[in-house]
Amino acid sequence: MLEVKKSVSRALEKELKANGFSAEQILEMLEVPPSKELGDIAFPVFKLAPIYKKSPVEIAKELASKIRPGKEITKIRPEGPYVNFFVDQEFLSKNTLKEVFSADFGKGNANNGKKIVLEYSQPNTNKPLHVGHLRNNALGMAVSNLLGLTGAKVTKVDLFNDRGIHICQSMLAYKKWGNGSTPEKEGLKSDHFVGKFYVLYHKMEKELPELKGELSEMLQNWENSDKETLALWKKMNAWAEEGFLETYKEFGSEFDNRFKESEFFRQAQPIIELGVKKGIFAKDEDNSVVCDLEKFGLGKKIIMRGDGTSVYVTQDLALAKKKFDMYKFDKSVYVVASEQNTYFKQLFKILELLGFQWSGKLFHLSYGLVNLREGKLKSREGKIIDADNLIKDVTGLARKEIVSRFPDLPEKEVEKRAREIGLAAIKFYMLKTDAVKDILFEPAKAVSFEGDTGPYLQYTYARAKSIERKAKSAKRSKEQTAFSEEENAVLSLISRFPEIVSASAEGFSTHTLANYLLELASAFNSFYHKHRVISDKNEFYPQRLELVKGTAIVLKKGLNALNISVLEEM
Repeated sequence: MLEVKKSVSRALEKELKANGFSAEQILEMLEVPPSKELGDIAFPVFKLAPIYKKSPVEIAKELASKIRPGKEITKIRPEGPYVNFFVDQEFLSKNTLKEVFSADFGKGNANNGKKIVLEYSQPNTNKPLHVGHLRNNALGMAVSNLLGLTGAKVTKVDLFNDRGIHICQSMLAYKKWGNGSTPEKEGLKSDHFVGKFYVLYHKMEKELPELKGELSEMLQNWENSDKETLALWKKMNAWAEEGFLETYKEFGSEFDNRFKESEFFRQAQPIIELGVKKGIFAKDEDNSVVCDLEKFGLGKKIIMRGDGTSVYVTQDLALAKKKFDMYKFDKSVYVVASEQNTYFKQLFKILELLGFQWSGKLFHLSYGLVNLREGKLKSREGKIIDADNLIKDVTGLARKEIVSRFPDLPEKEVEKRAREIGLAAIKFYMLKTDAVKDILFEPAKAVSFEGDTGPYLQYTYARAKSIERKAKSAKRSKEQTAFSEEENAVLSLISRFPEIVSASAEGFSTHTLANYLLELASAFNSFYHKHRVISDKNEFYPQRLELVKGTAIVLKKGLNALNISVLEEM
């Protein structure tokens, strides 16, 4: 379909070039009509109205009568402010079914050679990963895969927020009330063990306000390299990190490099000195180093506390520079929740004011919060859904569904399918909604084999593969059938896969691909229910079988791009 669009763009360029429109610009303007009755490609003419001094409807009629695209277009029809193009279905079917079997189908070159650093996950080492981290990790891996499909060289990095006042909270609670216990002794996953003391600190702080003073003293001891404090910090961080890595492995999160906040807080000193020298930073009345961003509508940002201890932005300034020095990136993406929107505006503006030219290459991929029926979750109070527990719960729901459908399935196979279906349920639910929106995660709906879910797409793929297997023992039918409306709908969707991947990567929009896959699965199931692929004589219709195979290929590639596995049988 992309080649057809290019042909249409070149035809339109002949009429619009004199007015400054190139084929490349026109290609970007082309749309897909909302229904098949309106054609396969649509060109909106709104931008031409000020130039032609005519209404968009008149312009559409005039263009439709003049342009002469290639033979692959059978009809051109003006429809309101659009010029609609109808693609020859025979041409589309031959080319689509030829291209879909290419190993490179779905790949593009929009980001060829570009170096992109993608930072995601960023856990605090005082508690386990929670449900919000699952959305973060799902987005991080999916976006990385999509960028890779468009030719980018992606470096995936993690940042362990492993120091600071919040880390000292779990440390202080363990020091006071841990009694030398360990995760092994208590039978807890190591990061959950650390998180228990984070919750305990906040509980005890209400009863013992003096803990705040001890907390500040502990942070200062850490920054002054006190041996006892550092030993405790290393022990608890090791427990937290061990737990994180287990969860990453289970969820399918991968990284090329891992940074730790503790490695950068001292490296920020030259940057702070530069800011003071340039007059960008100044001392506040309490001796804090502050950046005044009021004129940009971003308030004042503390760069370093008055007692000399650092804050998040202290390390992030140093880390941003470190990443550019290491990777010479064309773009550096931060996958972080929308709660930090203002923070990243401040960070990027500070780096710009400091004179770092690469500051314009920084991008905050903001995403909404994940809520559950329990309401807003608070990790300080222990009212949080841990990532491990959610994975376990959703996998358990998948297991029940599998056992009810296939009571005789071997236990090993049940466990395998339950794990893949459970992970698909979580990931797809996190990815199918525009990242900027908050979502309400409902486990029972997410794991359903019907509706707009990951398991539904896995089930559709498995159905297609089942048809393929049955066809192996069938004979090839000599009967020729014209492509039906349902088959053409599937073909048209398959042909759009490369441009959907490209659009998803360009907009960092996993929901674009996710909803396209749902549309394809729905069209495929409509086709399958209405048309036989294998006849009662045990003969398969070649073109329909090709359509089945093509659908399976696109579903697998699309789900894999979202970091979701497929199952050959369900």
